[in-house]
Amino acid sequence: MTSRVTSTPFSVLDRSRTRQGRAEGEALRDTVAFARLAEELGYHRFWVSEHHSVPGVAGSAPTVLAAAVAAATDRIRVGTGGVMLPNHQPLVVAEQFGVLAALHPDRIDMGLGRSVGFTDGIRRALGRDKEAAGDFGAQLAELLGYFTGRQQVHPQVHARPAEGLHVPAFVLATGAGATVAAEAGLPLVIAAVVGEDRMLEAIERYRAAFRPSAQAERPYVVVAGTVAVAETTERARRLLVPEAWSSAYSRTHGVFPPLEPAEEIEARTMSPRERERYEESMRGHIHGTEQEVTAALDTLIERSGADEILVTTSTYDRAGMLDSYRRLARVAHLSDARGTRGSAAGPPRGSAELAGAR
Repeated sequence: MTSRVTSTPFSVLDRSRTRQGRAEGEALRDTVAFARLAEELGYHRFWVSEHHSVPGVAGSAPTVLAAAVAAATDRIRVGTGGVMLPNHQPLVVAEQFGVLAALHPDRIDMGLGRSVGFTDGIRRALGRDKEAAGDFGAQLAELLGYFTGRQQVHPQVHARPAEGLHVPAFVLATGAGATVAAEAGLPLVIAAVVGEDRMLEAIERYRAAFRPSAQAERPYVVVAGTVAVAETTERARRLLVPEAWSSAYSRTHGVFPPLEPAEEIEARTMSPRERERYEESMRGHIHGTEQEVTAALDTLIERSGADEILVTTSTYDRAGMLDSYRRLARVAHLSDARGTRGSAAGPPRGSAELAGAR
């Protein structure tokens, strides 16, 4: 095993994907059970996501789900990947994370995104519009100000019990997210959504523009993506099929559906447009045997300089998915590293924040 893979923290983002023929509540309970396994295997963080009115995702209230995960685990860091800040008032977000951090000291992460609901109906229900994402930088500054007690948007308003607590904040790079993360001096979470080269360019811009802050003294990059590991390359590839079809279906029909068995998808007659989107969605993921995945991860970490890898794999075959995470933990020697690289919250904090934390 290479030193880059075995010296890099690995974390989990679980989106509570629903599965055909199963209740949405089961997906949420599966997430909590998965978190316990991730902790046992030595993963660094376990994050949950925010989606609204999406049939394929049960995770609509990430801070509530994070509370359940934190209560069911003991050591692993717990957080969000992420809370979509434009959907919420910063005060409410600060209060929610303040409660989480007070109940679970030194274990809570605050991953934040700038997306808004993806349809007009969802945005109206949330009381937001498309332009809300343009205020992300100001919303982020207000939110962080509630933790330091220095926000001036609403004088004399204080977030309890958040004020005075340190909750590491991360910015999910969508659109201008990398620039916002650099200007705010926050860790960056980024995926190769539009290709690895574009991702690497964004990382380079982030590092060049980074301004040290009380949250982080230096740039910190978390690269997110799908990693599927199995006994054979073909079995690993088939783990990708259900998520790829859901993505293709959402791009051709406007609805992101529950996961279906790989064999049903492979036997399906797809329209030319569906086939094109499906094949696109199958590309760009790391998959294969343990040896193949080790080599691919080593290359990714070398090219990106990633400080951490956030794995987002989901599939219909839950047993296969959990086996993949077990194999990945073995590849990265996560259990061997528990208590060392798995113990740090993330990037070094600035001296001012360290002096003022309590």
